[in-house]
Amino acid sequence: MSSDLKAVIDRAESWPEAAREELVSIAEQIETELKAKEYLASADELRVVDAAMASLDQGEQASDDDVRDAFVRFRQ
Repeated sequence: MSSDLKAVIDRAESWPEAAREELVSIAEQIETELKAKEYLASADELRVVDAAMASLDQGEQASDDDVRDAFVRFRQ
């Protein structure tokens, strides 16, 4: 174990219970991501990506206003 990791774990032992639980939760999320298998896109997803790439190849792109509007919608 690295000395930095050991030091954090040692200090965390004196943290409030909620903070220790959060640290455990974050560590478990990291572990899950490390163990995750490679994502394989479905045929439908690949078709969507191919269509988007073809549009880009043809010079089509969203305007600044389109992008701004999309961000407004996604933030709601």
